[in-house]
Amino acid sequence: MRWNGISASVTMALLCPLMLAATGCQTTVGGQTLPSPYYLKDDVQYYPAGPEFKLSNQVQALEEYKLEREKLRAGVDDEAQ
Repeated sequence: MRWNGISASVTMALLCPLMLAATGCQTTVGGQTLPSPYYLKDDVQYYPAGPEFKLSNQVQALEEYKLEREKLRAGVDDEAQ
């Protein structure tokens, strides 16, 4: 009877970590989110930080437009004289 208890304990001690390692899902332990065993094989989605001012292209286009208008007006003013 005692041998059966020891063999059951050894079997459980060997099988429990194996079953836990084979699950492959995220778990939360003590407030920490722990990754799955496959996190090293996962593709990382990285989005680099963009500019602080989101409308920088629009501002640049407006400034170029204003410069072009000033050049055209200056050209029209030169022809009028």
